[in-house]
Amino acid sequence: MHKVKSYVKDSREITFNLAPSGKLRLQLCSDNVIRVTYSPTVFPSEDRSLAVINRNLGLINWRLKEKNSEALIITERITAVVDFNYGLIEFKDPSGESILRENFRMMFPVEVAGENTYHAEQIFSVSADEGFYGLGQHPGIFNYRGHTVTLIQRNWDVAIPFLVSSKGYGILWDNYSMTRIDSYRDKLRWWSEVAETIDYYFIYGSNIDEVIASYRRLTGTAPLLPLWAYGYWQSKERYNSQKEIVETAKKFRDKGIPIDIIIQDWKYWGKYGWNAFKFDEEYYPNPAKMVKDLHALNVHVLISIWPNFGSDTKVYKDMSSKGYICPNTLCYDPFNEGARKLYWEYIKKTFFDAGFDGWWLDATEPETGKGWASFYTPFHSTKTAMGSGARFLNAYSLMTTKAVYEGQRSTSNKRVVILTRSSFIGQQRYSAVTWSGDIFHDWGTLREQISAGLNFSISGVPYWTTDIGGFFSGDPATESYREIFTRWFQWGAFCPIFRVHGTNYAKEPWMFGSEVEKILTKYIKLRYRLLPYIYSVAWKITYEGYTLMRPLIMDFKDDREVLNIDDQYMFGPALMVSPVTLPKIPSRKIYLPETSGGWYDFWTGEKIKGGQYIKRPTPLDILPIHVRAGSIVPMGPQLQYAMEKPMDPIELRIYRGADGYFTIYEDDGETYNYEKGECDLIHIKWKDREQKLVIDEKVRRYSSASKEKTFHIVWVEEGYGVGLEETKPDQTVHYKGGRAIIKL
Repeated sequence: MHKVKSYVKDSREITFNLAPSGKLRLQLCSDNVIRVTYSPTVFPSEDRSLAVINRNLGLINWRLKEKNSEALIITERITAVVDFNYGLIEFKDPSGESILRENFRMMFPVEVAGENTYHAEQIFSVSADEGFYGLGQHPGIFNYRGHTVTLIQRNWDVAIPFLVSSKGYGILWDNYSMTRIDSYRDKLRWWSEVAETIDYYFIYGSNIDEVIASYRRLTGTAPLLPLWAYGYWQSKERYNSQKEIVETAKKFRDKGIPIDIIIQDWKYWGKYGWNAFKFDEEYYPNPAKMVKDLHALNVHVLISIWPNFGSDTKVYKDMSSKGYICPNTLCYDPFNEGARKLYWEYIKKTFFDAGFDGWWLDATEPETGKGWASFYTPFHSTKTAMGSGARFLNAYSLMTTKAVYEGQRSTSNKRVVILTRSSFIGQQRYSAVTWSGDIFHDWGTLREQISAGLNFSISGVPYWTTDIGGFFSGDPATESYREIFTRWFQWGAFCPIFRVHGTNYAKEPWMFGSEVEKILTKYIKLRYRLLPYIYSVAWKITYEGYTLMRPLIMDFKDDREVLNIDDQYMFGPALMVSPVTLPKIPSRKIYLPETSGGWYDFWTGEKIKGGQYIKRPTPLDILPIHVRAGSIVPMGPQLQYAMEKPMDPIELRIYRGADGYFTIYEDDGETYNYEKGECDLIHIKWKDREQKLVIDEKVRRYSSASKEKTFHIVWVEEGYGVGLEETKPDQTVHYKGGRAIIKL
């Protein structure tokens, strides 16, 4: 290690000069976030990041103190101790307890992809009792303790170098190259292939929500999606014509099955060549009319767009002539600003101006056009406008979603919706939903997808989904596939985005027979009844840095039992979801964490004590859901699509046994006017000791909201206020915006 020979203190940072060479810098972003950078020589003149967009998170009081060959950088929340003899850092909480300690740091000169650079290695000493989560999506692993994870974007893997500890801290590793994280014994090792500096952010929080909120402050807020994006999405590989996609949407309406989005997958370009930004007129004679017909059915439409092009297409030739194609690939270069703008121009002219509502940006790892699943080596060996593909290996998805998000924001006030197969630090700021890739349809895959989604969600990017029933689908005519699809579908209704997709077989609800169709329709309808709850939680995501799909470690981090529970989670603050992942089982084991007042069974109203395992019967139509005591759950009317009518009346289900709080959020559901404050907030409190519900005065900034709202108050108990159907209210409140108090 390197000794400290001197240091320089600035307003928000301190730089240590090391012997025999090198520099170590600590920058105070806030009282709970410290950026650490190390260079074996001098720091680069340009201190830029593609991922981190804000390093100054507000005013901060801090002081520097020397003590026993150490420098103590002290804020109100954390202390960073720099050892003068070794140049290593230890992070401590206000009581002086160690949180995380550097054990080793080194950069090794190396040549990568023809570039002189360094391998970066950092080892931390960690406590014996903590679990590690996040890092994107890696099916089959939940708690990374004792595991090795390699961060490379792949079809089924998503690389996000942000790790969260059950102790309430996070490490944001600001590097885009291939990275490996090893957890072994009491050590945590980070290694990256290409680096000029070691560059990471230590983030501390009183809870994991605060850690993720601080991550979002560094890397960007997740904008609200349009209200309809929280409804039901239907897709397949693929609708083969304009006629087929419109007729499918019409059948949903004819059968009374709610839907908001249908998706046109690839190959609509036909004779014009791969991703040509044109429709083959033989099958899509009038795309603008297709969109108009879908909109007349109150169905929105997304379209598949790729980052690579057939070499005989006009768009490829245009991109290539301007130097916008990454060498030895068929991909455009989103690291080039001109290429990003041109990419959006093609999207706008072909699709946005025709009325398409959103963008399925497929294969953003990227697939390079050099064969199926050609991710790592072709892009690793190419060049981008910013540097080698090896250096920017994992950031392609971030930059291409930036192209589309910024392009649409520059021309429209309509909210952006992007679906993509990859993600990276900061991608949440571009309205990107990630789906988990082209997966299989067996029970093991279903089980692994749950933990994959939980780790993705705790990685700071809130919107995630799967191909319900697997991309490589089974046959809906078979009993075995009908069962796994039903269980997957039930779980999908409680993912951030509720979306069906797959190949080989169509998977619309009516393809599975009448009995299964009834169950699937039940869960679609439940999703729509819960839209006031889901959309209000989405507001918390945008304004508070909240997380919708929540591993139990987020809400019960002091409960050792939840460290490795990877098949249960909280969906928002109230609902605990326990998917069924085995066939024909009569019940499943569920852990109910200790919580004030216990839990309620959503379907029966039975009240159950926490801090224990239970067995819940699992007939085919039941997904086990438990509601935390003290919860306030707003449920709206039955809908055929999200914006069919105002969310009124609202059934307020009150789960007594503990104090509770919930805020109902409303806006126009479609535009970015909420960024100007055009929204309504209704704060609701349940005071359990007084058996009193308080609906506070509305915070009104949204002029189009209805002036009166009807609340149906339901005091949930066994057999009452349960399941999907509306409940006869205990009390009705005609709320006109003033404070209302309702006594039990």
